[in-house]
Amino acid sequence: MDDFAKRLLAWYDDHGRHNLPWQRDATPYHVWLSEIMLQQTQVATVIPYYERFTTSFPRIEALAAADIDQVLHHWSGLGYYARARNLHKAAKTLVEDFGGDFPADVEALQSLPGVGRSTAGAILSTALNGRAAILDGNVKRVLARFHAVEGWPGKTAVAAKLWELAEQHTPDSRVADYTQAIMDLGATLCTRSKPECHRCPQAGDCLALQRSSQSKYPGKKPKRAIPTKQTSFIIAHTPDGELLLERRQSTGIWGGLWCFPEVSDTAAAIQFCEDSLAVQVLGTKALPALRHSFSHYHLEISPLLLTLSKTPTLILEGQELRCWPAQEAPAVGLAAPVRRLWDEAVRGINNSDKEDKP
Repeated sequence: MDDFAKRLLAWYDDHGRHNLPWQRDATPYHVWLSEIMLQQTQVATVIPYYERFTTSFPRIEALAAADIDQVLHHWSGLGYYARARNLHKAAKTLVEDFGGDFPADVEALQSLPGVGRSTAGAILSTALNGRAAILDGNVKRVLARFHAVEGWPGKTAVAAKLWELAEQHTPDSRVADYTQAIMDLGATLCTRSKPECHRCPQAGDCLALQRSSQSKYPGKKPKRAIPTKQTSFIIAHTPDGELLLERRQSTGIWGGLWCFPEVSDTAAAIQFCEDSLAVQVLGTKALPALRHSFSHYHLEISPLLLTLSKTPTLILEGQELRCWPAQEAPAVGLAAPVRRLWDEAVRGINNSDKEDKP
């Protein structure tokens, strides 16, 4: 075991996190679930989602047997929904092809949908008593600073160097503790901004600290302008007090989630109702605009509350359209703006009803 690992484990014993929900029962299923949820998401955000998820799907067999709408509903608000779709697919694969057990092999683990090299390493080292390195965002930052590795980790050569260092420092013993320790160090001390170097067990040999250049590492992703796109949501209100939702295609933004139908403008919204739903629009009301940001663009949403002449019965082939009671958002996978706009729509309906009274 090298000095880096020895110092890290000594620090972890006294200062690391030992009571995270997935640590209390570190089965491969729990570790895998937590690792997928923690991708690009902070621990504090993940914990309540993890606890609800494991309550509803306590075993991998329950997750594999669940309807995708149930899975996406439990994921709603956590973002990056491809993770949830891949989680569901991987659960089915594990049950059907591996008897519900996780293979104790990095390459076999990487064959599962949504499981990359680092996630496979975390599962193997933390839950299956194997030795494997990890390289999540926190670990990249720690290693890049400690060794002053130049460049953005998204570049192949930089990533390869960091993987080499990750493998070099991963010990043969106490691998599960080491894996958690290096993630903890990046999450609590070696943070993106304002790192607490005076408390870091690696401070004495950290090249970035010696050069007073912590903010330089890891290298930043090249900046580019983030475009803004415009769209309109049809919030169609039926005489039966329901709102219309459409399930989106399984790929792309909000893949597989239920969303208000998306059109370009008010005229297109009315045309959609007449052509796709075979109903007339009795009234339109613009709700406050909503801005939703993705990693690669901003979306400016203009919500249009439309009052329909009747409840739609015509559904075109290839479309998944359903009406749901407006009193409460349905327990299915909803795109984040839909959940936010649902209550706004109900308020708009109630205000309209009041205005219509003599």
